[in-house]
Amino acid sequence: MSGTDGGSGGNGGGDSFDSRLRAARERQGLGRPPASGRPGAGGLPTSALGVGLRVAVELVSALALAVAIGWGLDRWLRTAPVFMALFVLLGGAAGVLNVWRLMGPGRQAR
Repeated sequence: MSGTDGGSGGNGGGDSFDSRLRAARERQGLGRPPASGRPGAGGLPTSALGVGLRVAVELVSALALAVAIGWGLDRWLRTAPVFMALFVLLGGAAGVLNVWRLMGPGRQAR
């Protein structure tokens, strides 16, 4: 094998791989910083309503999943609502942690 599989073989063929990769990213719009504001999915700025709905979904979904797990364990093991109480606390903590990650310090202010 010669090591030149259709390429220039090393840095002798003009631009290096890094500079070509950087140029391709800039052509695709991946080299620019995200728009001002709090970036959402895909670097798009989000509205206050969108952030509020996401916070609500994060809290409710974490708590609902935890209650379902606790209820299922209590029913399966035929125990008092011990697991339900435990998982309500864990689900609430997980929801608050998710919201903290979303809105906590170190994030850009709008």
